Amino acid sequence: MTDRRFTLLDAATVAITAIIAAAALWVLFQAADVPYPMHFNAAGEVDRWGDRKELALLFGFMALMTAITAGMMGWYAGASDNRARRRSLRAGQAVSLVAIGGATGVIAWASLGAAFGAEPPSIGWAMGLTGLILLMVGAGLGRVGPNPLVGVRTPWSFKSRLAWDRSNRLAGRLFFWLGLAFILAAPIAPQPAGAVAMTISILFAAAWSVFESWRVWRTDPDRQPF
Repeated sequence: MTDRRFTLLDAATVAITAIIAAAALWVLFQAADVPYPMHFNAAGEVDRWGDRKELALLFGFMALMTAITAGMMGWYAGASDNRARRRSLRAGQAVSLVAIGGATGVIAWASLGAAFGAEPPSIGWAMGLTGLILLMVGAGLGRVGPNPLVGVRTPWSFKSRLAWDRSNRLAGRLFFWLGLAFILAAPIAPQPAGAVAMTISILFAAAWSVFESWRVWRTDPDRQPF
């Protein structure tokens, strides 16, 4: 039996998509026509600037990604007649909202600060916010079932349910604890060394999760062959 109820997650998907899209339109038509920070180096200094059209395009892309990723996860959750499958898709919907919405919030703070006379976030603040996003993503990632949009999506995890479950649980645990470590370290970590260590740690966690999907697939007697 399918469940087509409009849930709080669906409402959040619509709201966050609308807010980001509205920000894109505001930047395009109302924001000051000044250079906006578009990229920062490891020291937290702006190393590339863009105009408001480029920033509006970036916000528009993030709104589209929110609508597609979270929207499709919510749609398929409502269309599923399996309760466990619905829960796993809703978890994916929540993870995508946190990841894309959180990243867009950081981008808005860093890039739109110039329009309001505010300073962009320091490296410490960016590290703490990144940690918060990772912690929240990690808390839900292990509950996400197989899908083409969210999670450790490798050829091996799609060929083995065991590989999917274990690699995503591993990624969830790694991101959660890394996120907590970044939050605690943000006020005291020497910069830019802290930001470099954070980037390396995230890449290592992602690579380990991908390797785990291959390792489990290789030993899973129920795996599907290529």
